[in-house]
Amino acid sequence: MRGLNFSQTPVQRPSLRNPHDVNLPPSKVPVLLQWVGIALFIALTVASGVFSYGNHWRRATFTLGVALAWLSVLRLVCDSSVMGVFAVRSRKFDVTFTAALSALMLYLSATVESLGS
Repeated sequence: MRGLNFSQTPVQRPSLRNPHDVNLPPSKVPVLLQWVGIALFIALTVASGVFSYGNHWRRATFTLGVALAWLSVLRLVCDSSVMGVFAVRSRKFDVTFTAALSALMLYLSATVESLGS
């Protein structure tokens, strides 16, 4: 694949450069591990959808909360070029926003009534 580079240094394509992250140093995490982390985030998000489809609302909200917490960690340690569309604004804003959403989802999963299940 032309767009993916699993070497130690990510390729900065002009379309994936985040103007908010220009002065940030490159990540110390190998690029392959960064991609594995993103794959884990996507797997957790899909699992949340599967739980939701199966009417397991508490599991779905908990899994989505964990996925968003993991996305916060990824945004802290991964390069913007690897994160792609998950690097929306500055690193600080993205981490704060996804951590707040994660806390909200985890709070909902803890307080939602089980409805006898």
